[in-house]
Order: sequence, then structure tokens, then C-alpha cells
Amino acid sequence: MKKIIDRAKAPTPTFFKKLRNIGLTLAAISTAIVTAPITLPAAVVTVAGYVAVASGVISAVSQITTTDGK
Repeated sequence: MKKIIDRAKAPTPTFFKKLRNIGLTLAAISTAIVTAPITLPAAVVTVAGYVAVASGVISAVSQITTTDGK
């Protein structure tokens, strides 16, 4: 567990910083769609749910990628 925390605190390469930010943005947009107070087609809500999960994974993996090669 300590290694994961250390990796999360280590410097992240620029590409993965951008990828993490894109993932966070997609997660926010998809969450807004899923929780929208209006009725949306089921396909839109389903796709937004999948995008939320995928963007969460992208953001998490991008955060623990480091430049030190460990």
C-alpha cells in the first residue's frame, strides 16, 4: 500500500497529466448526464455510465504513472 501512495505523490509525466485531466473532465460530464433532472434516452444514460467508469480508470492509472522508472 505504501508503494501506491508513494507513486501517487511522485512526479507525473506531462502526457499523463493531460490524460488525467481529460479523464476527470469526461467523468464530470458523464456524471452530469447520468444525474440530469430531465429524461434522456436510455442509450445516452448507459453510454454516460460506461464513460464515467472508463474515465475513472484512465485518471487513476495516469495518476500513478511516474517518471522515475520504479
